[in-house]
Amino acid sequence: MYDVVLLTLGSQPDAGCDGGCGVSCGTALTRAKPDCAEPVRVPVLTCRDALVAAGARVETVTARSDREIDDVLARLDGPARPDGLTWPDDDGKTRLIVATATDGQLRAVLRRMVRRYAPPPSRRPADLADSRTLPDLPAIGVLPLDPGGSADSRRSTATGTPAGDAPPADLAGRLGLPREPAAVAAAVLGGRQRRLDLLRTDSGSVTLDGALLGAADEHDHPLPWRGRIEVDDAVLSTGDDPLLACVVANADGYARLAEVELVARADPADGVLEVAVAVPVKTRSWWRGERVRIEIRRARGRATAVTPRDGELPFLDDGVVGGLTRKRSWWVEPGAWAVYTY
Repeated sequence: MYDVVLLTLGSQPDAGCDGGCGVSCGTALTRAKPDCAEPVRVPVLTCRDALVAAGARVETVTARSDREIDDVLARLDGPARPDGLTWPDDDGKTRLIVATATDGQLRAVLRRMVRRYAPPPSRRPADLADSRTLPDLPAIGVLPLDPGGSADSRRSTATGTPAGDAPPADLAGRLGLPREPAAVAAAVLGGRQRRLDLLRTDSGSVTLDGALLGAADEHDHPLPWRGRIEVDDAVLSTGDDPLLACVVANADGYARLAEVELVARADPADGVLEVAVAVPVKTRSWWRGERVRIEIRRARGRATAVTPRDGELPFLDDGVVGGLTRKRSWWVEPGAWAVYTY
């Protein structure tokens, strides 16, 4: 039977945390004294009991720093390799469940996993696929701490409202993963995996769902901004056009801007990313006068780059708020991470 680690991200991340855990979005972690005891959430206890009832050995861990996340991930390491690289165990008996309050928390764990297992370019091994910069990452069980999903983690910086009401509010829901603790336990012990694409960035982070770039005024009206947007060899904006929003999508969490569909077919397992920009275009006619319509430009590819032209550009990346002041690139790692599913 398997050893299962039930990992929850707690409060008070250390100084080495770069904010990817979702602290900055105000929904993931709350500040607390380092020595204060935090109660274990009911879904975690219920999932633990279901795992124990099925014969698993279970340990619950609350990580308050990148260092403590790394200590958990070390249990997923494989045997020593001749080249000295740290590599995940293809046949390990330890399985990981991440209890998440936001998509940003799940991203925080994947970010640390990538940093652990991605080899430096100078030590790229021969057994690594040509289309990848890292090996297959260990599968993760996802335990949502909010059974209904929270819309707060994907509020649009461009509109101030949830990015469309069609997709479920969190990534677990959009991927169709089990949500109830007992179902999550059964999926993890059952071992069925679904491999998904991962977006890496040149900032050293990762994106699981997508990023929405743009800002709004106090009335939630999108504010125009300028930036160069490239997707492989295509250019969606040279930096001269005013833009209302740009979406870099791996799944469909940021597919809409108010009532406008930005991304129509984002698939988290097709090996490409989707990029769309919303451009206001003025039209004039003698009977209607001047009007503004929204033009959507789209492209698909393996990589994209966004270069802001007018100072800091606000954005959401997997629900985590940030500001872009220079060029940021995303690229696809096909099938790099995996989740346990039905």
